[in-house]
Order: sequence, then C-alpha cells, then structure tokens
Amino acid sequence: MWTPDELVTLVSDCVESGTQAVSFGGGEPLEYPGLFEVLERLEGLVFRSITSNGLLLRGRCLDDLVAARPDKVHLSIHFPDKVAEVDRVILQVQALAKLGIRSGINLLVDRSNLTAAIQAAQKIREAGIGNDRIVYLPMRKSNTPTPQDILRVANGQPFQSMSCLTNCHRSPRFCSISWDKKVAWCSYTVARRPLSSLTARGLNKALQNLPLIFCKNSPEATQA
Repeated sequence: MWTPDELVTLVSDCVESGTQAVSFGGGEPLEYPGLFEVLERLEGLVFRSITSNGLLLRGRCLDDLVAARPDKVHLSIHFPDKVAEVDRVILQVQALAKLGIRSGINLLVDRSNLTAAIQAAQKIREAGIGNDRIVYLPMRKSNTPTPQDILRVANGQPFQSMSCLTNCHRSPRFCSISWDKKVAWCSYTVARRPLSSLTARGLNKALQNLPLIFCKNSPEATQA
C-alpha cells in the first residue's frame, strides 16, 4: 500500500524531526518493486538498513541492491536447524561484505530448539561473522528463550538483541510502521493505529497514548 513517493515523503519529514535511521523489513522487502528507488532517493539523508531472508538475493536483484548502496543489510536465519539455510546465509553475507555492503545475520533463537541455535551460531562465528555482526532474536509469543539462553547461544560473550529482551517496554528510539500504514511501538504488539498523515506529526499523533500489548501469551497492556 506504499508508493515510493509516500515512503520518501514520510521518511524525509521524520528526518527533519530527528529520525536518524530507517529499516525496511517484512514480510520480505525484496519483493517490494520500489525498494531500490527508495533506497537511492534516501541515500545521504538517513541511515538505511534492510532485513531480508535473502532468498531473492541473486542475479539482477543482487546487482540492484549493490547499486542502491544501503548502509547495512542483515539476512535472517529463521530455522537454525536447517543446515542448507545456515550455509546459504553465511555465504550470502560474506559475498555482500566483499561487494562493499555492510552485512550481518539475524539469528532466531527458539527455546525449544536451543541446541540447533547454539550450533548454528558457532558455525557462523567460525565463518568469520562475529557477535558484532549477529543479532540474536528471541522467539516471541511462545518458546521464548531467557536472556541466559541467548547468552549461551552467543558463547558467553557480549551480544546484540532486542531492547525488550529482559522486559516488555516502549523504546524512545523505535516504532514500527506496517504495510497498511499503521503504527505500533514494536513489530509484535497487536496495538496499532493508522497514520493520519504521512508526516512526523502524523506519526507522533498515532503513537500518542497508544498502548503496548505484551506479545508473550498475554493480552494485557504494559506500562512504559
């Protein structure tokens, strides 16, 4: 439901109000035909990152991505128990780095499959992709790992994860805007509100007094 003009308009206005970074995720952002145009038009205005599963990242799509020069690309591993997926993402991240694209991995950690996550993370690190380039994402809603579980996957070393790893809360640095132009405090909460205008003012208005619904087996709104 977003045209490239609409995205550039909103992001540009938010930058004037202090926004420093924008990240395009999904779903799968590489399926959006206007992605590379948007990245090119925003170059130099704001930090631009992409989170993708990498399945489309080949041929013309890869060439267009490199030409659009995003500031960072992270590829996701949703199933660390699938060796082919882990190997593919490692090779793609290494290839992006050689092409001059800052790259890394988002590793989904499921408490019911912790051993696979530990093994996958070790393989990633042995490939030269360290914890400074890995984001350890805890599974939400069910089978959620503890911070101690994540630490085990990260081999007991400092690691990157979500700001809500230890407790559900609003972050003053982040909000989520969905494909249907609705705003939320995070990507998981069901509490969302439509944008009244594609401006920073419209964004702030949508966030005002918007609750945050805890995503882990609870419909209760939490306090900031």
